[in-house]
Amino acid sequence: MSHGPRSGLAAVSSALLAMSRHLEVRDVLKTIVASARELLDAQYAALGVPDDHGGFAQFVVDGVSEEQWKAIGPLPRQHGILAAMLHEARAERLADVRKDPRFEGWPKAHPDLVDFLGLPIRDGDEVIGALFLANKNCERPEGGCGFTEDDEELLGILAQHAAIALTNARLYERSRELTIAEERSRLAHELHDAVSQKLFSLRLTAQAAARLVDRDPSRAKGELQQVAALAAEAADELRAAVVELRPAALDEDGLVATLRTQIQVLDRAHSARVTFAGHGVKALPASQEEALLRVAQEALHNALRHSGADHVEVTLDRLGGGAVLRITDDGSGFDPQAVRHAGRHLGLVSMRDRASGAGGTLTVESVPGKGTVIEMEVPGG
Repeated sequence: MSHGPRSGLAAVSSALLAMSRHLEVRDVLKTIVASARELLDAQYAALGVPDDHGGFAQFVVDGVSEEQWKAIGPLPRQHGILAAMLHEARAERLADVRKDPRFEGWPKAHPDLVDFLGLPIRDGDEVIGALFLANKNCERPEGGCGFTEDDEELLGILAQHAAIALTNARLYERSRELTIAEERSRLAHELHDAVSQKLFSLRLTAQAAARLVDRDPSRAKGELQQVAALAAEAADELRAAVVELRPAALDEDGLVATLRTQIQVLDRAHSARVTFAGHGVKALPASQEEALLRVAQEALHNALRHSGADHVEVTLDRLGGGAVLRITDDGSGFDPQAVRHAGRHLGLVSMRDRASGAGGTLTVESVPGKGTVIEMEVPGG
């Protein structure tokens, strides 16, 4: 190895410990890539998780700025060297990747890669990712690769542990998803038991009132009063059930972790890139945290299902003793002045009600063809 045995062992140990500290898949991927680049002293590192359609469900890079990443464009497809690592499941160490016959070029804004070291990440017989490094920070031998056999062996050790960390993270997220599904099922049963009987009684009473309107207005009035009472009781039952809809994750993990986890799931499930950043937000009153989460969910649903956005960015920042939530997309946008149409279609009325109910404010900025920004502020406790 290029490092002495002692420093090399310490570096490997630090990298493995860093990977084991994370449970969310996206965090694990970022840690693997950053650890590999630092450990082997390379300019660039990347890790791609393949999907079932010839592309990548996730592609994480290290050594490339956010501006560069945006300029590069869509995620790569499975071709060239990446395809070789995924489908032939073998390591690739090249002096100049551009001279390899399988090389098919890259986008204009892509950094120039020369020497290259990559290998698959495997879980048993399944290839679950491709990890690669480029441009080792060293003097290259004449016509040779900066990466050595020792580097390849070290990256192989890292890849084995990366497979374990990634598999564990997937199992963790799957268990969380199952817990959410079970909770939804339980609440569905509770909603049915609590409200359906009163709604049934309300329907029968309303039918009786309709029959009595012409021949016995006095009795019809009494039945209508009963309809009003039943409707009020049903509304109370529904409100009580909705209070229980506060996600357990909010109480267990807090708002920032809950948002991050949900956004990571959306990032995997949709072709659009969905990102999250939270800065300095302290615990807020329960009603405000729930309102922020629900507004974020509604806005994300709109952006991902209706706007055609390529990138949706969610930020949650501290604002005095409270917080400001911002959901920005680069989608088709709309005319906020068309309140009647947009309010119904995009749930803006519901979002404004949630913000107001939590003592906050909601603002919407959008222009047709230029995306949308939804911002919610809450004052804190």
